[in-house]
Amino acid sequence: MENNNRKGWLYLLPAIAFLGLFMVYPLIDVFIYSFEEGYNCAARIDFAKPEFELHDEKSAMIDKVKKFAQQGWELGELHGISHWERVEKNGLLLATKEANKTVVRLFAYLHDKWRIDDGEDLQHGTRAAENLTALRGSLLSELSDEEFELLCKACELHTVCHRTGNITIDTCFDADRLDLTRVGILPRPSRMATERGAYYAANMQMYNKDFQKFSI
Repeated sequence: MENNNRKGWLYLLPAIAFLGLFMVYPLIDVFIYSFEEGYNCAARIDFAKPEFELHDEKSAMIDKVKKFAQQGWELGELHGISHWERVEKNGLLLATKEANKTVVRLFAYLHDKWRIDDGEDLQHGTRAAENLTALRGSLLSELSDEEFELLCKACELHTVCHRTGNITIDTCFDADRLDLTRVGILPRPSRMATERGAYYAANMQMYNKDFQKFSI
């Protein structure tokens, strides 16, 4: 009888593990999440309206880059144009005065350009940075050396780095992370690189509201 009971529990183990993974773990995760410091959902941070002029001197370059990014794209919308447009909008929503908005916008359209699949493809950031060199004298010729370096670093590191301490690069990271909801993943405040990104990750309802109101 005792052996039969043990066999019965062994048969149940996969089901118990499955329930633990999809029911118990999320509860624990939410409990931990609720104690993350400094991001009380009741505390509304009033960010100043992003200071951004759409028709700036580099808008024509960004439009050309946007068209270039779409050329030959075959992977679909998961990492395609709709994602890139949301990343651009997120970046401008997150950007402070110190962030280089031109770099943030270019990152939106180039960070996934050289993906080979919709899976992890952890090398696509490095691949993007390497391919940008070929565009330096053409599509990206209007960038200063500093801007070009920031763009390369943002593309190269966005899959492997949490935070750099550079506000432009970190804004690029968070602009991409805020769109994880498209694949059913909620961004975590502790895994965001900027103060604004962390705030929105802890207050997704407010983020959705501000995202809808903000227009480029």
